[in-house]
Amino acid sequence: MKVLLISANTERVSMVTMPLGLGLVCAATRSAGHDVRFLDLLPEADPRAAVRRAIEAFAPDAIGISVRNIDDQSEQNPRFLLEPVRDVVGECRARSTAPIVVGGAGYSIFPREALAFLGADIGVAGDGEAVFPALLERLEAGRSVAGLPGVHTRDGGPAVARAQAPHLDALPLWDDALVPPTGPDEWVPVQSRRGCPNDCSYCSTARIQGRTIRRRSPRQVVDLIGRLARAGIDRFYFVDNSFNIPERHALELCEALAALEPRVTWRCILYPERVRERFVRAMAAAGCVEVSLGFESGAPRILREMNKRFTPDDVRRTSDLLAAHGIRRRGFLLLGGPGETRASVEESLAFAQSLGLDDLRITIGIRIYPGTPLAKRAVADGVIASEDDLLHPAFYLAPGLEPWIHQRVLAGS
Repeated sequence: MKVLLISANTERVSMVTMPLGLGLVCAATRSAGHDVRFLDLLPEADPRAAVRRAIEAFAPDAIGISVRNIDDQSEQNPRFLLEPVRDVVGECRARSTAPIVVGGAGYSIFPREALAFLGADIGVAGDGEAVFPALLERLEAGRSVAGLPGVHTRDGGPAVARAQAPHLDALPLWDDALVPPTGPDEWVPVQSRRGCPNDCSYCSTARIQGRTIRRRSPRQVVDLIGRLARAGIDRFYFVDNSFNIPERHALELCEALAALEPRVTWRCILYPERVRERFVRAMAAAGCVEVSLGFESGAPRILREMNKRFTPDDVRRTSDLLAAHGIRRRGFLLLGGPGETRASVEESLAFAQSLGLDDLRITIGIRIYPGTPLAKRAVADGVIASEDDLLHPAFYLAPGLEPWIHQRVLAGS
């Protein structure tokens, strides 16, 4: 089949990144024997015109569209980002009779709701590269796609959970359709594992990747980085939600990265629980130059509300270790959740200030995602109704904080 794959993201939310997930779907689709074209809309001045040109030039038999973000997670002025994606779907519909399949991280959080809003034919929740080739095989044979893992259809039939490959080494790790960024603040994403067992009260990761940790072999990951490094790419970003879980896997990665020639630099996200000096030393020796610490709060009571498994003392020890080994530290505060008060906000701000971080990002109000403990709490507290589908952004902001919290954070920035 002739398959057109479109990365629909045109936003530069938080950081500019490559469409790695769709690139992996592209690699799996090509390996299954299909003729694939890849279109990234981020650099396009007129996305709909770019889609029109691609369809007219290629005449695809199937179209896949990746959805990265639902909204920008801004409580004060939220921007709903599915409307431009719906425009892309509409352009595809107007120019082609090919079935339209949507997927991606954002889509996977709201598979039924997003499919209905976008007006596509089929949706894939979870590991798209694991199921998309099988979906195409059924479409080509004129067979029903019902029953495939993670697949949703417009008729609302039952879907089988999310698509989730048990062994990541069987999936592609890269595709040459991906164009590495060249800007000074842009890094090439690499993923060494999926799944998160931490169960933070507000987090959507489990709906996208599941709670079971699934790892790639460190050798496979480092072989890719080495190949790209020899091609002149020397900056990488591990997009694993917590690079150090499990620590043994991360240590193996560090040991292999330290032996690479030419050398590379990289950044990652750490979960600040039981981080040891031996591990931080290995990270620095392997080329790690920056870590994101999503500690979210400096108040022990609020950390317990969020179901965090660390304390402010754990965060401080981790931060101090990173600084001692020359690794930049980016901190993140998430203020306004259940139980938050003016006193706990002040406690968090003072704690973050005391760490001497290289950068601090503060978010006010917590985006509510379906199926999370925060969503249940929001229903109980009357913030949302039990029937709300939450596709359009809703936020939890503890009573009594507005407008003070916005003024306080602005005054301290």
